[in-house]
Amino acid sequence: MSTAPLIESASAVPAASAPATTDVVPAEVSFPVVGMTCASCSNRIERFLRKTDGVVEASVNLATEVATIRYLPEQVGRSELAVAIEKAGYEVRPGALAAADARAAAMGGAITTGATGAAAASAIDSEMDETERARAAETRQLGIQSAVSIAAAIGIMVLMFGPFPFAMNDVNRLVLWPATFIQLWAGRRFYEAAWRAFRHGFGTNMSTLVAVGTSAAWAYSVFVTMYPEIVVRAGLSGETYFDSSTIIIGLILLGKWLEARAKGRTTGAIKRLIGLQAKTARLVTATGDLDVPIDRIQPGDLLRVRPGEKVPTDGVLTEGSSALDEAMLTGEAMPVTKRPGDEVIGATLNTTGSFVMRATRVGSETALAQIVELVRRAQGSKAPIQRLADRISGIFVPTVLGIGALTFALWWLLGPEPKVTLALAAFITVVIIACPCAMGLATPTAIMVGTGRGAEAGILVRGGEALETAQRVTTVLFDKTGTLTRGTPAVAELIPAAGGDPVLLLRIAAAVEAGSEHPLASAILLAARERGLAFPGAEQFAAIVGGGAQATVDGVPVLVGSARLLGERGIDLGPLGEIGDVQAGQGRTPVFVARDGVAIGLITIADPVKPEAAEAVRALAAQGVTSWLVTGDHRATAQAVALAAGIPTERIRAQVLPGDKAALVAELQAAGAVVAMVGDGINDAPALAAADLGIAIGTGADVAIEASDVTLVGGDPRGVVAALALSRRTMAVIRQNLFWAFAYNVVLIPVAMGILYPAFGVTLNPAMAAGAMALSSVSVISNSLRLRAYDPRPAAVLSASRHAAWTRVRDAAYLGLVALAAIGVAAGVIGYGRWLNANARPVDLVATGLRGEAPVIRIAAGHDVLVTFRNDDVAVQVCTLPGVPRVELNPRPGAAQAARFAISTPGTYELTCAPASGAAMSGMGAATPAGGGQVGARFVVGP
Repeated sequence: MSTAPLIESASAVPAASAPATTDVVPAEVSFPVVGMTCASCSNRIERFLRKTDGVVEASVNLATEVATIRYLPEQVGRSELAVAIEKAGYEVRPGALAAADARAAAMGGAITTGATGAAAASAIDSEMDETERARAAETRQLGIQSAVSIAAAIGIMVLMFGPFPFAMNDVNRLVLWPATFIQLWAGRRFYEAAWRAFRHGFGTNMSTLVAVGTSAAWAYSVFVTMYPEIVVRAGLSGETYFDSSTIIIGLILLGKWLEARAKGRTTGAIKRLIGLQAKTARLVTATGDLDVPIDRIQPGDLLRVRPGEKVPTDGVLTEGSSALDEAMLTGEAMPVTKRPGDEVIGATLNTTGSFVMRATRVGSETALAQIVELVRRAQGSKAPIQRLADRISGIFVPTVLGIGALTFALWWLLGPEPKVTLALAAFITVVIIACPCAMGLATPTAIMVGTGRGAEAGILVRGGEALETAQRVTTVLFDKTGTLTRGTPAVAELIPAAGGDPVLLLRIAAAVEAGSEHPLASAILLAARERGLAFPGAEQFAAIVGGGAQATVDGVPVLVGSARLLGERGIDLGPLGEIGDVQAGQGRTPVFVARDGVAIGLITIADPVKPEAAEAVRALAAQGVTSWLVTGDHRATAQAVALAAGIPTERIRAQVLPGDKAALVAELQAAGAVVAMVGDGINDAPALAAADLGIAIGTGADVAIEASDVTLVGGDPRGVVAALALSRRTMAVIRQNLFWAFAYNVVLIPVAMGILYPAFGVTLNPAMAAGAMALSSVSVISNSLRLRAYDPRPAAVLSASRHAAWTRVRDAAYLGLVALAAIGVAAGVIGYGRWLNANARPVDLVATGLRGEAPVIRIAAGHDVLVTFRNDDVAVQVCTLPGVPRVELNPRPGAAQAARFAISTPGTYELTCAPASGAAMSGMGAATPAGGGQVGARFVVGP
């Protein structure tokens, strides 16, 4: 594998203000952001950043809480970008600016090797550690606040509904204090976030909904507690919502605590990759081996690696041999034999022998560091499918507030008594249940887990857009050398022209190819070295892309390349051309050599087809994806390789130039195909960039990797199948998440408004709304976390493809179980209340119908009674049951109220009713008790 950087920190993009002929190269920076709560928060930050001069693109990931910005350094600095985030009402995590400077220097090439490179890498690690510490502290605080809030809510409920001999208003005065403490202490985060959004452009977010909903419940309850006489005279319900405001805050914080823990699990891939790095190295010195910290290693240092140790950094093996476990790069556990001259990768595991290596890349330039950076960027990206959710979330919160206000008005105007109480409860329920968190988390959590699992199996995806494109691929174009073939060709035969010298032929060809990086050139050079040939130096070397190379050797021009190249130069091949055709038909590649305009021979090079190639092509065909072979090699060679791989003859394009490969991509795209190009060479770069999805074999050239969207670490072509399968699996989870998030709001907002009340008498209370809101976000994250169990290694993917139907069944079952669990909890709460009412003894009382002696109702101690009191009088009636606390009915004229209670102590209890104004109750013929009012009913409680 190439150990050059897998990514760049900048890419050429024309600036809007620059002349058309000038390319301005944007830089990129990432800032951890504090204070985001939902998708509308990330959208708001993106809008503020994009309005900043010099910003090319901005993407804010809610799951990682990171803003990734591409900007023009000539127009705007990193500190100004941080200010733009603060203007949006949010904060950049302290220390992020310094870490961003270090990361930009390291990844941009200003810091390259040695202690300074290690220092930059250390700064990046420190930033990640600081972010993790901050998140851990935030998670702990969320856990403490949620636990205290829920405990306080439970205590309040026990006092309000428990069998205690306290009047309801006394209980209200008692629970006001803990409820107020929770509102101001645990609920402070919601007020702060809502205020930040409001004061910067009158914005709203999820915290706005929570702040408005809980404040309405708490403030109304405070008013009822402090001014009960006004409530009674107005005929309002004396019911308070201290329990609701407290439990809502507690449940929402519990949901956020679960989210925070789940987010920590989704970032595990980066942590595991970073943890692979060795901490020390064994430096070979003139006085012996010396153990040193890894940050002291410089390029060129000799390092000794013993069995069982990790390779400390990237380098070249110089002495000894061993088998290395490269599973951290390829996902495959089979060790790879390494000999002198072979490249070794830092963090791979030495299994058997001891060897000495020369360090070539250290610090932030190692393959592992580049992989970590690539995964970090991918996990911070967004898929295009998220744009719909983002647009909806941007207008969602103000829309919900409007729906809540409409709900309050409808209940106030059309609802039954107590109208104000029911209208307030419905308003609170709507604004609490309509949280856009699930929509904001649907895509990024799945991308984080999916790309993380891919990285662990050697599939490196650049970002969400590539991930989404991969699942739509219908056609795959394979390069030949290094992609379908092993990519380590060897000279099979030396065929000089009549009377020629095969040694001279090889010597001249090696002299030219010494300046080339092509795999065929490497094969010629290796053959010359194995034969101990000394070849002269070449002058005026020039690589001919897609054709070969030329140079001057011993003062004579030499051309080495394909038959087409020599034909274009007017060189007659003679009998060598026919021999080359025969060799190509046997799957060999003929390389012709011409000296001073005369063909002096050909060298045939064999590059065996990878044994996994045919399996990869069959697997793609089974998924409806067509495979093509496109190569610059001789057609006969291409046909032999295609036959071995199972690619039909009509889907072969041979003897093509790099531009021809890109043209084929455009041709297939014009026909409606979604094209993926798979290659590993410099000549593949144009096609990789032109394709809808570029897939680079990680053993290939750096420029091929740079031009690709997906990099397969290792040379297994089945990785193409695995990459497409990973994409489909991840996108399936994203669609499930978005469906759940949208369906949740589409279904539950109308229910919260009370759409079921006219037909079934069913409403949701605020506490149930808070629980449902938390459940929606946790469900989305847990569904994404199921990707952790997905095995994206090629062998596992090919095996699992036979059980695709079972996978769909499991997905449907999971979502169905989540929905059933939610419905079951809601139905259980509602059903329990109805069961209690159904098993209580009903008692109907009418204000104008109570004449003569009050009815006597005999009940057993502890048995529930459901009293329904309808007020047909002209004044508000207040009914209490002395000796039984917290039984109070005060219906307005023409309205009815119900109360369910149980009396545990035997005796006689009188329900006393009187007008709220204190006047005599009209129509009442019962005796007036000493305390004032009329006796509406007598309850005789037996043992």
